Amino acid sequence: MTVSIWTEDRILRLTALWLEGRTAAAIASDLGRGVSRCAVLGKVYRLGLVRGPEARRARPAAPPRTKSPRETIIAARPAARLSGSLTGRSTIGPSAALLAAPRAPTATILSVRAGQCRWPYGCSGEAGFGLCGRPVARGAFCAAHAAAGYQKRPCTAESLLRMVGVD
Repeated sequence: MTVSIWTEDRILRLTALWLEGRTAAAIASDLGRGVSRCAVLGKVYRLGLVRGPEARRARPAAPPRTKSPRETIIAARPAARLSGSLTGRSTIGPSAALLAAPRAPTATILSVRAGQCRWPYGCSGEAGFGLCGRPVARGAFCAAHAAAGYQKRPCTAESLLRMVGVD
C-alpha cells in the first residue's frame, strides 16, 4: 500500500494558496518535498477548485502590430513574391517535368539529408528502393517532382457536389 502525499493539512494549504492566485509551481515549492507542479494541478482538478476573476492576472494588451516596410512592399506586389522556378511550372506539364527528373535514385533513406528531394523510387520493401536526392525547390521535392506532386485540382461545381456526396 502506498502512502499519499496529500494530507489534510496539505490539501487545506493547497486550497488556500490556489484561491489566493498562486501558481502551481509556487504552491508545489511551498508544500515542500515530494509535491510537484503536476501533482498540484492534478489535485486542483480532482478537487474541482476554480479561481475567481479577481484572482486571474490580466495580460497586458499587446500594442497593435504594424506592417514593416518589407511586408508592405511584398503585399503591394504579389507577383514579385513568386520565384522564377514556380512561375514557369504552369507552362511545363508534370509529364515534361518528370522527364527532367533522374531515372534512378541517387539517395537512400539513410543517406538523404535536409534539403534533398524525398521523391521515392520503387516500393519501400523492395531491393533498389531509393529517393531522388536532388536539391529541394519546393516542400520536400526538387523542381521536377514538385511540379508532379503539387498539382492544383480544378475546382468545378460538379467536383464540389461530388465531394459533399450530392450526385
